[in-house]
Amino acid sequence: MKYELDLFGVIVPSLLQWSVVAYVLARSVSRLMGRFGLYRHVWHPALFDFALYVCLVTSLVYASKELFS
Repeated sequence: MKYELDLFGVIVPSLLQWSVVAYVLARSVSRLMGRFGLYRHVWHPALFDFALYVCLVTSLVYASKELFS
């Protein structure tokens, strides 16, 4: 796995890239849950969104390590 990416002369850590991807995925899932009314089954929506984001970042980093190493 590459730990950093050279983006037009700026070194960007791969964790930042996976964080952005996870944020987009988490927002998409959040909107879908809101549209279908699934948040009424969640005790604390903000805490749920944060936990979803952390799980997505962890999964993406782990998957990238396994796939790109």
